[in-house]
Amino acid sequence: MLYFNLNKFTMDFKIKGTDGKARVGELILSRGSIRTPAFMPVGTQATVKAMLPENVKSLGADIILCNTYHLMLRPGENLIKKLGGLHNFMNWEKPILTDSGGFQVMSLSGLSKKSNEGVEFKSHFDGKKHFLNPEYSIKIQKALGSNIMMCFDDCASFNSDKSDIALSMKRSMEWAVRSKEEFDLTDGGLLFGIQQGGIYEDLRDESTKRLIDIGFNGYALGGLAVGEPQNQMFKVLDFSTSKFPSDKPRYLMGVGKPDDIVGAVLRGIDMFDCVLPTRSGRTGQALTRRGPLNIKNSRHKYDPRPLDPDCNCYTCLNYSRAYLHHVKKAGEIISAILLSWHNLHYYQELMIDIRKAITEKNFKNFFNDFYNLQNSGDIPIL
Repeated sequence: MLYFNLNKFTMDFKIKGTDGKARVGELILSRGSIRTPAFMPVGTQATVKAMLPENVKSLGADIILCNTYHLMLRPGENLIKKLGGLHNFMNWEKPILTDSGGFQVMSLSGLSKKSNEGVEFKSHFDGKKHFLNPEYSIKIQKALGSNIMMCFDDCASFNSDKSDIALSMKRSMEWAVRSKEEFDLTDGGLLFGIQQGGIYEDLRDESTKRLIDIGFNGYALGGLAVGEPQNQMFKVLDFSTSKFPSDKPRYLMGVGKPDDIVGAVLRGIDMFDCVLPTRSGRTGQALTRRGPLNIKNSRHKYDPRPLDPDCNCYTCLNYSRAYLHHVKKAGEIISAILLSWHNLHYYQELMIDIRKAITEKNFKNFFNDFYNLQNSGDIPIL
């Protein structure tokens, strides 16, 4: 039984091919189509760090993620709305997904007071008190002009007792109802529900059933990649993913490393986001077909080769490891730009290869080749 009518906003999700549980498809929104499986670069504060929007677009990103918590605190959703909405504000014409702010409220705020009504917290910018609940989270996301909004949820820590995780899940489901009620008051955008329940199959199952009863445009798995081993995350996907409606997109929040993504696609996930490509770029780590590479390592000081000989990104076509080592050691801004550019290119190329392998029903061979190459190590200098 559905509690509410489904969203009035246009969305078309087409599955174009499968290989086992892996799916290739297209999510068609008013601002453009999203090829799935899709990786969403993270633009936390209305910017993908160290990148221009046109560069992010040129690398193949169909959609980016922005953060409700950060934008409500600075510069504020009302200012962004007054200036034409988030797309106009940050010069990004394609779709935007906004998270609900729930995870950041509990992970960044330090001192917070949680109740069934919502969360009172102190800003990590200036210590000022704020209150965020399902209704306000949806209002903020609508003010931003988000194309895909997320329910406000309660994400328990990985180390919590099962009883605490159960309470957190049940609260998240109550908040999902309230998020949907607020969402249905006005037109615009899509709303995804978020499954919770830690690593426990019975809790995840209950969460899934309640979300499906409410009815959402898509379904996300939350509370993963928060400290649990990769094999436990995959176990959750093994028993959870196929229980979502097959005609709706499935989104694994905050994931992840390249091998996380490949393993999750194998289990039926369609959408991903993670700060790793740009965060790694700022800290001197390049992500390559043969695994991560630390450009700060002294062995790169005299190396004339590109980061990855099989990569055709702007960085690899124009700059040597020796140069990238130098500018990183010198603390130059160009280091973050060039390494982030390469990493984002790598992620989008990975998604292209994944989609191609599924379309050709060759994903199992792709999966094996990917892991073998990732574990092969860097090519030595001859």
